Amino acid sequence: MAERRNWTEAADNTIITMRAAGATWAAIGVQLGLSRNCIIERGRRINAHGGPVRCARPPRAPLDEPNRESLPAGHPIAWQVLTEGTLLDGTLYVPLSARRLERCS
Repeated sequence: MAERRNWTEAADNTIITMRAAGATWAAIGVQLGLSRNCIIERGRRINAHGGPVRCARPPRAPLDEPNRESLPAGHPIAWQVLTEGTLLDGTLYVPLSARRLERCS
């Protein structure tokens, strides 16, 4: 079992200050010479809020746009277009790999 760590006020202040400034848990760990997981746990206990700002993803192209990327196999829209008016209308897409696993079981 790991030894109990005695946290100092200076270490807690470093965690709070760096996290509020947008530092990652790993960067704070490097600064204090401790593991990322150790810093995460202590940060949660002392309510260190903040962290890096996540970049917003670019908006996806509308599905009806002709120049959009193709839909993956089994996508609900593509599957509906393929099966509408057929015997498979209303059924869920089951990948071939799942069918192979059923036979092996």
